[in-house]
This record gives sequence, C-alpha cells and structure tokens, in this order.
Amino acid sequence: MRLATYQGADGPRAGLIVGDQIVDIAAGSSLPSTMIEIIEQSDAALRALRELESTAKGGGAKGQPLGSVTLLAPIPRPRKNVFCLGLNYQAHIDEGRTQRGENMPGAAGQPATPEWPTYFTKAPTAVIGPGATIPLHAHVTERLDWEVELALIIGPGGVDIAAERAYDHIFGYTVLNDVSAREVQRRHGQQWFKGKSLDGSCPMGPWIVTRDELGKADNLRITLRVNGVTKQDSNTRMLIFDIPTMIAGLSAGITLEAGDIVATGTPDGVGNARKPPEYLKAGDVVECEVEGIGVLSNTVG
Repeated sequence: MRLATYQGADGPRAGLIVGDQIVDIAAGSSLPSTMIEIIEQSDAALRALRELESTAKGGGAKGQPLGSVTLLAPIPRPRKNVFCLGLNYQAHIDEGRTQRGENMPGAAGQPATPEWPTYFTKAPTAVIGPGATIPLHAHVTERLDWEVELALIIGPGGVDIAAERAYDHIFGYTVLNDVSAREVQRRHGQQWFKGKSLDGSCPMGPWIVTRDELGKADNLRITLRVNGVTKQDSNTRMLIFDIPTMIAGLSAGITLEAGDIVATGTPDGVGNARKPPEYLKAGDVVECEVEGIGVLSNTVG
C-alpha cells in the first residue's frame, strides 16, 4: 500500500493511494488522521487500511484525484531527528577518498571498509515534502549537494532489537534526499549535524510504501537526476551495513519509536566528489527515485 500525507482544508491529512485517487483515511475508516498516529497502531492499522483499500477498489470509498492535492512529507514533522547512516556504500567511500587525494584502499590508518556504521542526524525542521522548494541558503553555503537514499519508517518500537527481528519493526519505506552543505559539514570538527540540517535540506516522499508490499528492500535500484541528467545510479544490495544490521546496531541501547525515520546512506555520484565538483544552483530540479516506491522531485530555490 502507498500512504501519503496531503494538505487538507483543516491541515495535514493521511491518505491511502488507490490507483490515481487518494482516499482520506480518517474519513473512510476508524483510523486517525495523522500518519504517526496510524503508524503507532501498527498491524491493526495495516488490517484497517487493507479493508479500506478493498472498499475503495470496489467503489465504496470515494477519493479525489491524486494530482489535485498538495502532497507533504509523509511525516511532515517528525517527533525526533531523522537518524542517518553515512558512508554505507563502498563506492561512495571510495569517491570521497579519491576527491580528497587520499591513497586507496585505506587512508590515515582507516580500513577501506568501515567496521562500524557512521551515524548522524538531521533536524525535524529540515524535512520538506515532494514538490517543495529546497532553499539555496546562499548566505550560508556555496556547496549544496545531493544524496538520494532509501529511508526506513519504524513501526513497533523497541530497544536492543535483534537483527533477525529487524523487519518486524519496519512499517514501510520512503525516498529521502540528504541535501548537504559540504563546507559547513566539514568545518565543525567533523560533526556533520549543522551541514546536514539546514532548513529544507531533508526532502522526503512522495509517500510511504508499506513493508508488506515492498518486502526487504534489499535489491532496489536507487537513482538521482539533476535537470534530467543521471548523477547517482546504484542498488540497495550494495549497502555495506544491511537493514537488519543497521536496525540492530542503532537500537543497541537506544529506543526506536513508531514514526522514527532511518536514512540508509547514499551511493556514489554526489556532486562534491565530481571532477570538477558540481553543486546545486537556483532552478535545478532534483529527482530522487527508488525502485518500487517512486520519484521524489524538488526544485532548488
């Protein structure tokens, strides 16, 4: 199932996409009107959503054309920072080392492939939806870069989650663009938070695809285009730390909660590593696509 949040007359509303229609979930079922509240109901919500989908396909639940509504981020305002994994595709690590002129395969005593995941977060105020404008922030950065990622939406929460149970805690998946101000990212003692958290630097969407439809998401093509030109093109099977490993590692001693978002890392092809480097400019159209989910498109302001 595809679940989206759209702008209703009285604020954000959660919707179920059926064909080219979007059905107001709260109006068609006993479920609440916000995505986080739906996610909190987990399996019970999924059962109710399947019933609503069946009713809608049979003509018993009326929707409105998907193209007639303004889609927001599936979770417009996360309750917590977005969890992110850095350096989780080997080719992305390698292009960064090449760009910095470091010898391969390792640099400064570091292994070619990391032993432990790299974690950082993005502020909730960074989140914007499909079609929203990515602020250029020209007074803050001259090196605004792109990063397409598969993002996980946590369903049932937990702490110290075993890798073999990781998928039991995933509600669904979406597409995320980890927009990064490169010089800001590097200047604060390698603490990436500031450079990753500028307002509007976390486009997300266009919707959530539930796990029961997309499965393990471990073999999906992931691409990014700028003005129609492909810049990133890889597959989630290339993740260094796979989804069970990242959920187990992140939840070790940290409670994950319903509605938490985990960005899984970006492949090679970022602008900063290109020769010469390429950065986003006003008017650029950035399209992030993950197979089985869809296209997240945003224009740079």
